[in-house]
Amino acid sequence: METSTTVPEAVAALHTAIDALTDEVVDGLRTQLPSYAAVSLPQLRPRVMASLRNSLSLVQRWSEERRSPQGAVPGEGAGYGIPDTHLDEITALARALPVEDIISAYRIGTDVVWRRFGEEMAARRGTAEDLLPIAETLRAWVDANTLRIVRSCRVGIQEDVRTDRRRAALVRALLLGQARWDESLSADGAGTVGPDDGEVADGSYDRSALRLPFRACLPEAVPSEAALPEAVPSGGPEAASGGHPPAHPGPGDRAFHRIVAALRPWLALDTAGRPLVTTVDGEVAGLLAGRPAGLCRSLVLGLGAPVTPSGLAAEFTRATQALRAAVGFGLVGAFTREELGLRATVVAFPAVGEGLVRLRLAPLAERGEDGAQLEEAAAAYLRQGLRLDAAARTLYVHPNTLRNRLRRFEEITGTSLRDPADLAEIWWALAHRRLHGPAG
Repeated sequence: METSTTVPEAVAALHTAIDALTDEVVDGLRTQLPSYAAVSLPQLRPRVMASLRNSLSLVQRWSEERRSPQGAVPGEGAGYGIPDTHLDEITALARALPVEDIISAYRIGTDVVWRRFGEEMAARRGTAEDLLPIAETLRAWVDANTLRIVRSCRVGIQEDVRTDRRRAALVRALLLGQARWDESLSADGAGTVGPDDGEVADGSYDRSALRLPFRACLPEAVPSEAALPEAVPSGGPEAASGGHPPAHPGPGDRAFHRIVAALRPWLALDTAGRPLVTTVDGEVAGLLAGRPAGLCRSLVLGLGAPVTPSGLAAEFTRATQALRAAVGFGLVGAFTREELGLRATVVAFPAVGEGLVRLRLAPLAERGEDGAQLEEAAAAYLRQGLRLDAAARTLYVHPNTLRNRLRRFEEITGTSLRDPADLAEIWWALAHRRLHGPAG
């Protein structure tokens, strides 16, 4: 059955006014959907216009088929579906926007187009006989393609999640020394088999590249367990994990994304351009292509030296020790273990610290609150660079009072605060107590 020429004329009019139509749809999306309001106009407008052009072209083709002698049924065949390239774009959009909002956006756009189409048809004295078949076909097309969008987004997002988890598991295995290399997997030996992946090959990591392992946290979100676990100083493959159950890789929390965003210019990437990051005991860890420039004041960052994969586990242990030392001493920025000097050594050799606590501080513990007061006096004296008056001010006591407490500290502990060796031992014991707590 043939239709009048009003339908193609109305469609042609909408094509001519595509800019205004696009603006109307974009305004509707940004007004009704907060997630779309957050998308920048340069990103959103071209996508909306491309979708409108596709929809109008389909309506025009339906009209032409209805006018043809064969009377083809509109909506049948692959030609009426959403183009695969557009589906790929929708799937990519679904990584940043809720799928239900994308579906709502299609319905909002369809309502605007249908209203404007009806106005153009009315201006040309179109009949209900012209409009009804188009309306039914358009509704069926929207429903069918909404279902296709949902399926496409679900498959795409699930695949992304699997890929992200697999990449995070690979990075974690490299950092903890749990990855096994299979030279037969690829010509360059880049294939790996991780313990969490079963027998799955992954050629996305360049085995010849030098990478810096890192471990990081936010200054305002310092882990409550600032003390270094016993396993870390040993330098074994599990040392850097702290002996806790493995954290799920690739968390979606805000702290994770803040740290990754701050380090993004220096993060090492896989062959797909994704950052090589994971979590270890709730802290962000991974690989850098180079050392971050500047002071990195927004993070506490422990760094290892640049090494090939075989040396990553040992350097990650050193990065963990650097992070623990920086956190324990209230430092902010990026540090290697060497740069933290004795602070990192306190972390790396807890057994030495425990011995010094027993030797130099244990006699104070026997005196209860009085002993704790004397230990606090010595700690303040050291923190203020052996300046008596400055230390007294931090304790809100008279300098003579502090002088008396320091004298009693020396008598009870058998040390001299004028002897450099004794000072070093006292500082180490106090630093160990600060990092590991009173239990040592």
